[in-house]
Amino acid sequence: MSKAAAVEARDEERDGVRTVRLRIPAKAEYITLSRLALTGLAKVSPIEEETLADLKLALTEAVSNSIRHAYANGSGHVEIAYALSSTRLEIEVFDDGRGFDPERPLAIEGEELTEGGLGIAIIRTVADELEIESRPGVRGSRLRLVKQLRLA
Repeated sequence: MSKAAAVEARDEERDGVRTVRLRIPAKAEYITLSRLALTGLAKVSPIEEETLADLKLALTEAVSNSIRHAYANGSGHVEIAYALSSTRLEIEVFDDGRGFDPERPLAIEGEELTEGGLGIAIIRTVADELEIESRPGVRGSRLRLVKQLRLA
């Protein structure tokens, strides 16, 4: 496996919070790994099936946005950190790509959305808390979402 295609994962538990960190190449074929890590965490501390499906969708959108927008040639990495306790799940997605304006409104033509722009809206709908740190022309972006859990 080439150095560019290396996948790194770490698992730690401290103060009742299990944290898993994953670093993947910024390529679409690695998005599934981020979802699999989330599925694995749901086995450690059961999450309602519907909530897990919503979280997988939000995670897919966040990682896809980093892959699609952060790096012009797909040569970077995306890092995902999951912190799971008995009452909440926090997911952070980091990249070192070009920044963006998270406050930019959705592009609407007539009554149809143009391509893109739905990812952040979907994440906002799923998350109980959402933070986005990014600025146009500044390297790196960070998206943090928190979901309060009702255990399955």
